[in-house]
Amino acid sequence: MTLRPLAVLAVAVLAGCQATDSDDPAGATSAAVDEQRFPDVLEATVGCEGTTCDLEVTISSPYDTPARYADGWRVLTTDGTELGVHALAHDHAGEQPFTRTQSDLEIPSDVEVVVVEARDLEYGYGGGTVTVTLPDR
Repeated sequence: MTLRPLAVLAVAVLAGCQATDSDDPAGATSAAVDEQRFPDVLEATVGCEGTTCDLEVTISSPYDTPARYADGWRVLTTDGTELGVHALAHDHAGEQPFTRTQSDLEIPSDVEVVVVEARDLEYGYGGGTVTVTLPDR
C-alpha cells in the first residue's frame, strides 16, 4: 500500500515536467537555434576539366549579421587535407540560403571525393557538410 502513493507522486512529477516542456515549444526551438554556431552546406556540385574544377555551393546561414555570418567555405579531401578556400566578402542576410561559385580549383587527379565545409566569421568552420564524388576526369 505504501508504494501506491509514491507511484502516484512519481507520475505527477513526471507529468509536471512534460507539461513544462510542452508549454513553451518556442523556447525549446529558440534554444536549438541558439546552439547552432555554424552555417550548413546544403548542396555542392563540381564540374572538372582535368584537374581544374569549378564548384557551385549552396549555404544556409540563419544568423546573418554584420558581426556574424557565413564568410566562406573550404574544400577538403576525405582525410582532411585542405584543397582550397573560397572567401565571401559580405553577409547574405536577405538571401537565404544562397549559392555562389568557385572557379579554377586545382584538385589532384587521384582525389575522387571532396568534402565542402562552410565557415562562420565568428566561430570558424563547422556545421553540415556535403560530400561530393568528382566526375570522371
